[in-house]
Amino acid sequence: MKLNRFISLLILTSVILLSGCEKVLDNDKVAIRLGHQLDINHPVHKGLVYLKDELERLSGGEMTIVIYPSSQVGDEREVLELIQIGSMGMTKVSASALETFVPEMKIFSLPYLFRDKTHYWQTLNGEIGKALLDAAEPFRFKGLGYFDAGSRSFYTTKKKVTSPEDLTGLKVRVMNSQTAVSMVNTMGGAATPVSWGELYTSLQQGVVDGAENNLPSFYYSKHYEVSKYLILDEHTSIPDVIVVGTHLWDKLSTEQKGWLEAAMHSATEYQRELWEKSTADSLKIVTEAGVQVIKADKTLFEESVQPIYRSLKGSELEALVSKIRDIGGDR
Repeated sequence: MKLNRFISLLILTSVILLSGCEKVLDNDKVAIRLGHQLDINHPVHKGLVYLKDELERLSGGEMTIVIYPSSQVGDEREVLELIQIGSMGMTKVSASALETFVPEMKIFSLPYLFRDKTHYWQTLNGEIGKALLDAAEPFRFKGLGYFDAGSRSFYTTKKKVTSPEDLTGLKVRVMNSQTAVSMVNTMGGAATPVSWGELYTSLQQGVVDGAENNLPSFYYSKHYEVSKYLILDEHTSIPDVIVVGTHLWDKLSTEQKGWLEAAMHSATEYQRELWEKSTADSLKIVTEAGVQVIKADKTLFEESVQPIYRSLKGSELEALVSKIRDIGGDR
């Protein structure tokens, strides 16, 4: 597996290096390459297109972003590795996948950490959110900001799930995150990391019995075509992080950095509105397509994962959890 990953990364690197990375166009215009894994109709992709358009507008055309969607340049880890070696400029990555490089990002994969959306955004937009973005810099990533990725729930192909006990014996696909693996296993399921691009087939062929994700991703991936049940337990709220390689960031002028940061701020506001509408639309469509939507008793799921929090006792993550829970009042 490691050899295959190395070969894949080498091929991707060669292709990208042949065409340049942060390509300088005529009149010294800068084009930043950004790769991600989502469909072009996904609200996160549309948010990235808005980011591109805003950067072009603010810079008067001096800067642009060339977007490679749908895993054209690899999965999340591969794109992060390409950024680290300077062969890709930017990406959108789940905070859960980023935790492999930035351990502090594990905090977002802890289940039932946030009281509600207000608490979630107070955390992201405050000192804690900024500190987590800054924590990526030693790993050659500059965190620009967060995109909304909603809350994640379970969906299954054959067995209806209404409580954690129903997960017993089920192989549930998770991202390549030890925290996500621990959460599903603690609930009673068998956590099974599978790459996003292989998940539809894995669900269809019974390699896994279910998965967990947000509503727009459930819809745009067409996983609802092979999954009969959607369980709205909303166990985690894991943001997407927009990162730029420090190899690129450090070369930008103060003015160019300002344009990129301002474009990111505007794109975040736009994407949040887009996400809210897309979530409602996705739920309506999958329901009409025949998916049985179950509103879970969240207290049962929350109680089942308390061993995870007890295991943090005395750790830096426990202290961070306490700080987050203190935001906006006691939990």
